[in-house]
Amino acid sequence: MREIKAAKITEEIARLCQEANFELEDDVQRALEKAHAAEESPAGKEVLRQILENSGIAREERMPMCQDTGLAVIFAELGQDAHIAGGDFETAVNAGVSRGYTEGYLRKSALADPVRGGNTKDNTPAVIHLTLVPGDKLKLWVVPKGGGSENMSRIAMMKPADGIEGIKKFVVENVREASGNPCPPIVVGVGIGGTFERCAQLAKKALLREIGSEHADPFYAGLEKELLTLVNDTGVGPMGLGGRTTALAVHIEVAPRHIASFPVAMNINCHAARHKYIEL
Repeated sequence: MREIKAAKITEEIARLCQEANFELEDDVQRALEKAHAAEESPAGKEVLRQILENSGIAREERMPMCQDTGLAVIFAELGQDAHIAGGDFETAVNAGVSRGYTEGYLRKSALADPVRGGNTKDNTPAVIHLTLVPGDKLKLWVVPKGGGSENMSRIAMMKPADGIEGIKKFVVENVREASGNPCPPIVVGVGIGGTFERCAQLAKKALLREIGSEHADPFYAGLEKELLTLVNDTGVGPMGLGGRTTALAVHIEVAPRHIASFPVAMNINCHAARHKYIEL
């Protein structure tokens, strides 16, 4: 059995929390540059220019690209033949979040009690989605999730008869209602199927996919393209000021569902689309 040191997990989580806030992933950078070149609206084009300029400053100066440095969300796939040594996984992750946000001077937005408040002062605890998989590796995705985009997330328990047209209506209407609130151009994650909670998790997991990638199933790849066109046809545009670039991508994840249920969820990333990945 392969050992993975808890201290190594802490070290890498701390680093990735900072890098996710300082550096856009290459796929997001490329998508924004492509959108800037293609955008026809003068206001939209200028917004995209400023977003790209801001990205460059954040990377060079090692500063957050946005004042909202997010609640720490961690997706993890742990191989069943790996052993965490020197501590437990959850404690190691939260120690990394605490170190990363404290040493990186990142805004700490975690409230200890959702109603009565009280800041935890180190942005812990993280929201951890852990899956046990074959092998002996540990894969980690660090996804700081800001409040502006997260607040525009939606879930609907549709009727099975609503079908694909219901999905399209749900996504487009919610993007139009969200308007400039999630700081577009956005990335839209759509979860279809499963149960109430599984569907929401699928929508968030969809945001981890590389922009420009297609769903493995041609049916859903086609639906992604159609939804992206419909979303951009809303004219919301960069930062809600109008234009062709409302979204950079629409990604779909699906799961089997109960015959009587048809859950559909959408989770939105702002233009920063922060995420970093490592395999240990």
